[in-house]
This record gives sequence, C-alpha cells and structure tokens, in this order.
Amino acid sequence: MTGGALCATALVVPSMGAGAAEQPATGPETVTDPFDVLVFSKTAGFRHDSIEAGIQAITELGAEHDFTVTATEDSTLFTEENLAGYQAVVFLSTTGDVLDDTQQAAFEGYINNGGGYVGIHAAADTEYDWAWYDGLAGALFASHPHIQEATVTVEDHDHPATAHLGETWERTDEWYNYRTNPRDSARVLASLDESSYEGGTMAGDHPIAWCKEYDGGLAFYTGGGHTIESFAEPDFRQHLLGGIQYAAGQTDADCSVDDGEEPGYTPIFDGTSTEGWTQAGPGEFVLDPEEGTLTSVGGMGLFYYEAQAYENYSLLLDWRQIGDSNSGIFVGSPISDDPWDAVNLGYEIQIDDTDVPERTTGSVYTFQSADIEARDAALNPNGEWNTYELRVEGDRLRIYLNEVLINDFTHTEEGRSLAGHIGLQNHGADDTVQFRDVRVQELPPTID
Repeated sequence: MTGGALCATALVVPSMGAGAAEQPATGPETVTDPFDVLVFSKTAGFRHDSIEAGIQAITELGAEHDFTVTATEDSTLFTEENLAGYQAVVFLSTTGDVLDDTQQAAFEGYINNGGGYVGIHAAADTEYDWAWYDGLAGALFASHPHIQEATVTVEDHDHPATAHLGETWERTDEWYNYRTNPRDSARVLASLDESSYEGGTMAGDHPIAWCKEYDGGLAFYTGGGHTIESFAEPDFRQHLLGGIQYAAGQTDADCSVDDGEEPGYTPIFDGTSTEGWTQAGPGEFVLDPEEGTLTSVGGMGLFYYEAQAYENYSLLLDWRQIGDSNSGIFVGSPISDDPWDAVNLGYEIQIDDTDVPERTTGSVYTFQSADIEARDAALNPNGEWNTYELRVEGDRLRIYLNEVLINDFTHTEEGRSLAGHIGLQNHGADDTVQFRDVRVQELPPTID
C-alpha cells in the first residue's frame, strides 16, 4: 500500500448477513448529521494484515451511517488546516514513530480544539516517545500471547460502543497487555477475564476498551482488531461504530472515571484526618477538614505516612502551588525524625515551576528533569489544582501530571530506594503548597 489518500473498495469482507447481533432497543441517542472521518494506518514497525479489512469495514460503516471516510498513510496530511475538516481521526493499527514533531503539534492542536481520536489495536503500539499520545491513547502496548478466544466482561452498557453487548462477549483476537492500567484516567467499557485465556499479565484488572475526555477532545480505544476476521464480526463492527460516533461527538456518553474514584486505591489522606501521618523536622501541615486539604507551613520538614511502607504501588494525589512556592513528594522515605534522611535515602518528585529543569515541577529532584515540553503542556496554572500519579514498579518510577507521562526514571543510586514511606514536604516560611485526596494502590511484584 502506498502513501496518500486511498479508496478501500478492492478488498471483499464477508457481509454481516444472517446471524448479526440484534441491535438494542434503547441506547445513547445518536445525531444523524453527516460527518467526516480520517483513517490513518501508517506503520513504522510491524504491519498488520488486517489493516485493509479494517479500512473497508469502516468505509462500509460510513456508507451505512452517513459519514465519509478518507483513508491514508500520508502523515503530511496532519496539518492544522487539513485536520480541521474531520470530526474524528482513526489510528488503525499504526505502529512505531509515524508523525514528526510538526505533525504531532498539529494533531495536538486538533484535539485541543475538540477533535476526536479512535485507536484500534496497535494504535497502542505507536509513538512511545510522545508522552502526550500515551495520555490520549490511555495505555501503550507491553506484550501479547498467542491468538486465542477469551471472555470480555462488559462494564458499561450505556456507551454506544458496548450498549449492544451482553454481560460477557466471547471472541477470538490477539489480546494486548499494556504498560499501564488505563482505569486510572479513563472510563473502562470492557475488560478481559484473565482466567479465560493464557498470557494475561495485568493482575486480574485488564481493560481492553475505554473512552475518555482528553485535552479538549474525545478519545476511544479498543484492543481488538488484530485479525482480518474481526472486521467481519457484527458485534465488533458495531463496537467500532459506537466508538467512532462517540469520538466524533455524534452521541452523548459519560466517559469520566467512575464517580471520580479509582478502583483499587486506598485513601491515606481523605481530607478529614491525618491519622497515620507523622511530622519530621520543623514546620507543619495544617488540616482543613471543610476543604479537605493539607497546607504547608514553615519548614523545612517532612510529613510522612508512617503507618505503612510501599514497594510497588501507584500514588495519586492532588496538589496546588500558591505563588512562587517550593514543595515535593518523597518516595522511599525511612522512618526518621530527621527530614534530611528522606532527602539522602529516598527521592523527591519536585513541585516548583520556576526552578532549573532538574529541580522543577515533574523532576526527580537533582537526578532527572521532566520532559519540559510535555510538562508545560499538561501543567495547570499556578493556583489551580494538578494531579500527580507516581507509579513505582521495582527500580522504575513514572511520573504522570494530569494524566500525561512527563518523566520515566530508573533508580540506580546505591544507598537510595524507591521503596519505603511516602512523604509531603513543607519547604519553608515563604512556601505554600496544598495537598488533597492522597491515595495508594499496591501493584503486583515486578518480575526480573
């Protein structure tokens, strides 16, 4: 297949015919106005032989449901002017580095302006060095077992991509394992029952389709679509149709994280009590139970969670910097009355948006700067709330700011550790930083 726009009419895909799943009597109301979709299938790595079948299936869906489809592998079409003509862009089993910096900026601007993204299968095997895309897709590929049948558990029957399905969905595909769990930042529509097949590595919580609002736009991803046969399945085609209609803004659907709470996370500061926390060194944190916040006062001290140490975990918390202030979150802290022990034995994830790169917001203090471009794009203005996820797995620490990966750090320093207690820093008399909703999810042990 050559680059440039193409018309997917040569490949014959078996029609839905008899046996197609009955459509639901009720479901999300879909707008019938015509719209336009760009299907992008450029590959810089492995190329799936199902791409042509996918293009034809989406083209047929467009003919049936009043949207036009332009299929291309030409990345030069990713310009502000051209993308503005589409309500959704489908990444159909793209692989590797498929957009240059200018094209990436154009696509980010398109999403910022309310555009839609649909990722199919190997869209998660794409652009590993583009942190913004990781956030858009929701999770990136880690590994996969052999093609086999598995049970898909349908978690959301209100979304148009899954409203037609029963409680479970038996189908055969190549089932991806992902580097992170998208449940932290997206509404999971369907997940895999890891007991129903061989090779799942996500500790029993294995999302396979999800949606989210992201950076001004709408995003939908499905892990299905490796096989040619997938695109002839009536249920899978309806699944794709619902995802495309959602991303294009043609239907109403709730894609917020369920109830604002993350399954599997345990609060260690819930806004009402500081039980389990201990102050080391000068200064303090003031609890405001009405606002549910901790506010730093004086220092330099450390308020650490003495009740439990953690080894492999995801830490989620909200923070707000007031003025030109300095603070940080410590991981790997020991139990000690001296805050400098945490400085010397653990690691600090910095909060200070005016310091040098290796000492600014998102950095592992003095060890590794954040991706400053990604950090700046994700950072809310001073005085507004931001969310960190600090994900510690063995010697690896990943830092997400407002769902965007901004730092991927590997611990190698002898005498230091990522495992230990969690601490919040009160830096000094002129520094005011607030924290809320501190919660932890323990993760499975890493495998060497």
